[in-house]
Amino acid sequence: MSKVLIIGAGGVGRVVTYKCAQHPEVFSEIMLASRTKSKCDAIVADAQKATGHTKMQTAQVDADNVPELVALINSFQPALVLHVALPYQDLTIMEACLQTGVHYLDTANYEPKDEAKFEYSWQWAYQDRFKEAGLTAVLGCGFDPGVTSIFTARAAKHHFDEMHYLDIVDCNAGDHGKAFATNFNPEINIREVTQKGRYWENGQWVETEPHEIMKVLNYPDIGPKDSYLIYHEELESLVKNFPTLKRARFWMTFGQEYLTHLRVIQNIGMAGIEPVKYKGMDVIPLEFLKAVLPDPGGLGENYTGQTSIGCRIKGIKDGREKTYYIWNNCSHQAAFDETGAQGVSYTTGVPAALGAMMVLTGQWGGAGVFNVEEFNPDPFLDKLGEMGLPWQEETGVDLEL
Repeated sequence: MSKVLIIGAGGVGRVVTYKCAQHPEVFSEIMLASRTKSKCDAIVADAQKATGHTKMQTAQVDADNVPELVALINSFQPALVLHVALPYQDLTIMEACLQTGVHYLDTANYEPKDEAKFEYSWQWAYQDRFKEAGLTAVLGCGFDPGVTSIFTARAAKHHFDEMHYLDIVDCNAGDHGKAFATNFNPEINIREVTQKGRYWENGQWVETEPHEIMKVLNYPDIGPKDSYLIYHEELESLVKNFPTLKRARFWMTFGQEYLTHLRVIQNIGMAGIEPVKYKGMDVIPLEFLKAVLPDPGGLGENYTGQTSIGCRIKGIKDGREKTYYIWNNCSHQAAFDETGAQGVSYTTGVPAALGAMMVLTGQWGGAGVFNVEEFNPDPFLDKLGEMGLPWQEETGVDLEL
């Protein structure tokens, strides 16, 4: 039984809090902290009512401020900090964990606030310090990155002698009824999907224009959807940890209306991250846009449809070519009914809570900084279904790619 400190009170923070509260045998005491304590109070009140967990509390913290984080961690003394705030805050929270001797877990890799770029180098640079401290830092334990990486590790362990071609496919076939909204933090979301595409082939990165490459892919229980090649962070660690991969790509579905809105936002400068002067004040267009767009945390009600995310892999087993598809489908409505959050928050929050459980029960561990595919996938996937995200797999299928 262990104490856990959850930082971040958005949609994912809500799901993580619910999921930890459902397992008091692991998470004996839970603290939820964020910049806005009232958000934490509302989530904890709902989670306590839903689960009956009695030892839950909240706190206010500025996750950009290392001394504040250190003071909070020292006062609560958790075994692990579960970070589901913003990727900009990865390094300050990792620093605070090192200063206080506490394990760390996040769902998304670091990106600097002033540049639309994400890569693992900043966090991998902490390897020696976590090793020397005897602490575990788990990077990218959401769905993608996270479950997709663990799916890949399962494929490598149980299905292939060599994996050659990996395609991660991410479909959101949900409808929230809004003209335009993002499914997680608009600032992060828009920065992510407007970048140039990138994929791994024959030992090097190949760059594409944003949304230049599209294929119509069929998703289980959903059907055909326009799927666009984009760059996604787990590709960087997967090609490092599975060096037999000749090609690795990431595909995400977008509707035409969404892409039209995105183009307009870019064309009129609203996706900009450089400050502009307005009435004598510095305003960052993307931050202003975030303020006027619907809150992703409030999209759950009346959100219909489902997500389908998985890995399509081709490689060699016993000298023969083999194809393999492993995936999860998640209903937005079912996620909302259980936690009050929509499916995109749910698919990120459930794996984060489960990853924390893996560390605290000793099934994942070691000193250093780890991407999730470096751990044993089996105990995680054994529990993923009962935690709310059942998965399926097929071999010998047409991968369509």
